[in-house]
Amino acid sequence: MSGGAERTRELTDNLAAVRGRIESAVTASGRAETPRLIVVTKFFPLQDVQILASQGVRDVGENRDQEAAPKAEQAAALDLRWHFVGQLQSNKARSVVRYAHAVHSVDRPSLVAALEKAMAAEAQDRASRGMPLRAELECFIQVDLADGDTDRGRGGAKPEETAGLAARIEAAAGLRPAGVMAVAPLGADPAHAFSELARISADLVHQFPEATGISAGMSADLEAAVAAGATHLRIGSDVLGARPPLR
Repeated sequence: MSGGAERTRELTDNLAAVRGRIESAVTASGRAETPRLIVVTKFFPLQDVQILASQGVRDVGENRDQEAAPKAEQAAALDLRWHFVGQLQSNKARSVVRYAHAVHSVDRPSLVAALEKAMAAEAQDRASRGMPLRAELECFIQVDLADGDTDRGRGGAKPEETAGLAARIEAAAGLRPAGVMAVAPLGADPAHAFSELARISADLVHQFPEATGISAGMSADLEAAVAAGATHLRIGSDVLGARPPLR
């Protein structure tokens, strides 16, 4: 069997296993809807994205713009939804809005302003080339669930800042508040963390009825995320395997 065939078999088997875990978690939680699976392909090559697309994957996540931008451009014919899930510097906003369907790490007003400015520039550029406008950028507010313990925090806005950020996003042209995102704090019980995120989400939806998304859960804790009501799961290693060595 060739290397390409072996990798195809590996990814196909891994993807089937993860999908099986998700379906089992949905059944166990009594939910009616299956969360959207975002396969995070950071540090993995375009060829893996192509294999995943052939297996029905339509949502792909990336953490670094310098890797995501060329990969998204090269994979344009695959009609994928690209999700930026890493910490985003404001000076990368212009690049990210060229390809991203959603940003899952909006955590400060200055980033909202940068994304709004980038969307305006993107609209102007598309108009000058006779291209249709892109859809609104879905913005998930990243929430820090670390309970004030900065050593365990994984980044994000404070829970009490969530509504204010959503209001800024809603008021920004070209942006849409999609919901909340969080990573379970290091060493914490993910079930407790995601339950808290679900509570924050419910409070947010009262003010912003369309912001129903909950982006939570990775390879190690997807079951806890599904049980808490996650609508988007960000899975990397359990589909793609161990991260390749950085070059």
